[in-house]
Amino acid sequence: MRMAVWFLAVIGCSTMLLGCSSESAETTTAALDASNPASTARSEHRQPTREEQLHPKVVVATNQGQFTLQLNAEKAPITVANFLEYVDRGFYNGTIIHQVSAGYVVQGGGYTESLEEKPTGPAIRNEAHNGLSNRRGTIAMARAADLIDSSTSQFFVNLSDNTTLDHKNTEVDGYGYCVFGEVVEGLETVDQIGKSPVEEGKPVNTVRIESVRRLR
Repeated sequence: MRMAVWFLAVIGCSTMLLGCSSESAETTTAALDASNPASTARSEHRQPTREEQLHPKVVVATNQGQFTLQLNAEKAPITVANFLEYVDRGFYNGTIIHQVSAGYVVQGGGYTESLEEKPTGPAIRNEAHNGLSNRRGTIAMARAADLIDSSTSQFFVNLSDNTTLDHKNTEVDGYGYCVFGEVVEGLETVDQIGKSPVEEGKPVNTVRIESVRRLR
C-alpha cells in the first residue's frame, strides 16, 4: 500500500535502517493608522520583511490543537517554497496525520480521512544536505525509501532527536530527510498527537488537519 511505503521512508532506520523609538510614538502611529483607511490598507498589504521571507511562520490547526512552524528558506529554499505553495492553495486542509510512531515521528500531508491519497505536484530536489538536523521539534519532508528526490507534500515532525535521518552521504540510503523548519509554539500538541493509540501506525481516532495558513 502506498501509504506504508511513504511511512517506511521515514521510520525505516529506527527499525533497521523598525519600529518607533518610544511607546508614545507607537501609540500615535497606531491612532493615525486606525483613523486612516488608506493607511490601514497599506499596512495589510505591506511587503514582507527579509526576515519574514527567509523564516516565514505557518500555523497548523488540528482537531487536537494547533502548533506554529517557523520555516527556514535560508537553508531549504526549494523545500520551503514547495511547502508554502501547498499551504497557499489549501492543499493540507482536511488531510490527516496518517502515521504516528510514539517517541519518533508524526507524519501527514498526503491523505484524506477516507485514506485517499491526494494528487500532488512534481517531486522536488532533496535538500537534506543543508546542514539542518532531524532534532526534536523539527519538521522534515518524507520521501520514498528508494528515491532521493521524491518528496512532494508529505511531511513529518520529529518527536525526538532522530539524527539517524540526517544526511550522511550521496547514496540513497544515506542521503537523509530534509529538515526545513521547526515547531516554535505548540510542541505539546504534537507530543499529544504522538501519544495517540494506533492501529498499523495510523491513529485510531482521526487526527484531522483543519487548516494550515501563513502567520502574517
